[in-house]
Amino acid sequence: MIPNETPITPELVAEHGLKPDEYQRILDLIGREPTVTELGIFSAMWNEHCSYKSSKIWLKTLPTKGPQVVCGPGENAGIVDIGDGQVCVFKMESHNHPSFIEPYQGAATGVGGILRDVFTMGARPVAAMNALRFGDPEHPRTRHLVRGVVAGIGGYGNSFGVPTVGGEVEFHESYNGNILVNAFAAGIADKDAIFYAKATGVGKPIVYLGSKTGRDGIHGATMASAEFGEDAEEKRPTVQVGDPFSEKLLLEACLELMAADAVIAIQDMGAAGLTCSAVEMGAKGDLGVTLDLEHVPCREDAMSAYEMMLSESQERMLMVLKPEREDVARAIFEKWGLDFAVVGETTDTRRFLIRQHGGVMADLPIKELGDEAPEYDRPFMRTDPPAPLAASDVPQPDDYNDALLKIVGAPNMCSRRWVWEQYDHLVMGNTIQRPGGDAAVIRVDEDKLKGLAFCVDVTPRYCRADPFEGGKQAVAEVWRNLTAVGAEPLAITDNLNFGNPERPDIMGQFVGCIEGIGEACRQLDFPVVSGNVSLYNETNGEAILPTPAIAGVGLLTDIDRAATIQFKTGGETLVLIGGQGTHLGQSTYLRECLDREDGAPPPVDLERERANGDFVRQAIRSGTVTACHDMSDGGLAVTLAEMAMAGGIGAVIDMAISPDLHARLFGEDQGRYVISVAAENSDDMLADAARNGIAAEVIGETGGPALRIGSVISVSVETLRHAHESWFPGYMATPD
Repeated sequence: MIPNETPITPELVAEHGLKPDEYQRILDLIGREPTVTELGIFSAMWNEHCSYKSSKIWLKTLPTKGPQVVCGPGENAGIVDIGDGQVCVFKMESHNHPSFIEPYQGAATGVGGILRDVFTMGARPVAAMNALRFGDPEHPRTRHLVRGVVAGIGGYGNSFGVPTVGGEVEFHESYNGNILVNAFAAGIADKDAIFYAKATGVGKPIVYLGSKTGRDGIHGATMASAEFGEDAEEKRPTVQVGDPFSEKLLLEACLELMAADAVIAIQDMGAAGLTCSAVEMGAKGDLGVTLDLEHVPCREDAMSAYEMMLSESQERMLMVLKPEREDVARAIFEKWGLDFAVVGETTDTRRFLIRQHGGVMADLPIKELGDEAPEYDRPFMRTDPPAPLAASDVPQPDDYNDALLKIVGAPNMCSRRWVWEQYDHLVMGNTIQRPGGDAAVIRVDEDKLKGLAFCVDVTPRYCRADPFEGGKQAVAEVWRNLTAVGAEPLAITDNLNFGNPERPDIMGQFVGCIEGIGEACRQLDFPVVSGNVSLYNETNGEAILPTPAIAGVGLLTDIDRAATIQFKTGGETLVLIGGQGTHLGQSTYLRECLDREDGAPPPVDLERERANGDFVRQAIRSGTVTACHDMSDGGLAVTLAEMAMAGGIGAVIDMAISPDLHARLFGEDQGRYVISVAAENSDDMLADAARNGIAAEVIGETGGPALRIGSVISVSVETLRHAHESWFPGYMATPD
């Protein structure tokens, strides 16, 4: 326990993640030396994780508005209108550092935190996803981390009772010392029953809700705002411990409380715990906040003010309550077996006043805690994109069958069934499309055909080679994945994972990706409504690949018309939308077959992306399309293989021998889809495409037990499946 009278030394300031000039800023702001509790509060509020001090100026450039947007960035989660008086509330956040240190609890509490962000706003969670990045499969820690993270996600989500409907898992040596665990959640609420964090009214009771406060997670946000060194394992005590059953009780109690018209404002206790939640509620309402810590429910003895204010114990909320509804509110929480304690009140002082046992532990200007946080315009060095690769610069495979099998069975391309079968993706009974397709689809209402589609994606190797094009491509692929199931893309949430922003090359990656994301969102009318920035993802100076994960939400008016990737029957016509491609730079073929990661990534033509997607979406909604799959990693050959494996039906594809055949089969040109249509509808499909200026051509037909492409590929669907399904179970069967 750190006494409040502890002398503030330069070493103590540094231990709190504050630089000397930042500490001087604190001295100038309050006109005196802070108490140790006050130092901890500033450390929590001014670290990178909470203040976005290195990214704020660039985040402001992103498009965040649109007719569908009800609430953009700045609240616990973003909100979009989905019609019928309903909204979708969603967000994605990182729990990277905690998950590397303690994979089960780090991942589990990441899920718990993002679920609270959603139901804090009055929405019942209906879906979860995750985006996971691990190191080289041969690295001695990778298997242990995969096992722990997947178990943590499943253990929390399954117990809470929310379906995990999608996500991504990839491996790369850049994540050896710093894995990524990004958690997404979405909920549904009535548009006229949304709750925000802005406190209003003076003298209103501030109420602590949920589980008791312990010493777990202290300095969690500060730890997440620094790169790792050799002492990563010693930071295990900063990882929170989750209890999904308590969170389920908290959800039900909060939703009942909201329905009882008792809530003025409510805020999840996430990063920086009681400090951040109290400051945000007061500051947003231009009010002061006084807290009396002796009333805070604690599960450990003799906790100091410092520990209580910085604890990140899970399953906790802070609320500003309507005084006349206190008895009703207390009865609701007691019924659910959860703590309910009045711990303070709102004031007109604009001060953040912390008392304990009659003494003042902290007395700070509340607005300045957030508004006066440092904001850096860090120097950056733009990435020079590599020269494009011509098809002639890349050797053709000696055996196309072997090349295709190697790609579909590679760690980054194989089936993720081992992962998603550990998640309950059917709980709640509304999952229409399970993991494994382009996007997950859930039913919104049992009495209506309306549905929501969700997906998450990014291609980090593209972002490293050309951050601007990589940022564009991440957004475009999510837009395309939603389109491929027939959904109208509504909005995105992002999780921007990068290395140390104090390095100009890393800051250049961040700036380039932000510019690319912004350009794509503007061109596709696909605004950013929430998100998270995770910086300092590096160990001993080795940074991760730039990984701006993008999660998107789309709306379906008729789930019965939703498209899936699997071939349905033989004799159907296969149509390529978007034209032949030959771009092999940064391709999966290069990586898996030639052990190369070079060349420029494929450029993204957003005008063509939009035109092709709008055409495909309309075709799906008309009922003409029987299967649809967007083209991405692995190009045309892998797209066809995935459709064949999903449906258990082969295909025969017309493809002439040519010097660039490998590029036409494995090129990753953007804005493209493969669709299947009944043979009698193919002429109308092509004519409609021609009228709309869309490149469309018949490439073959479904049928038979094998995928046959020209004279170079002939491999049975069963052989493809075996290659595709084998790697993950075999890898995880080996003991850690």
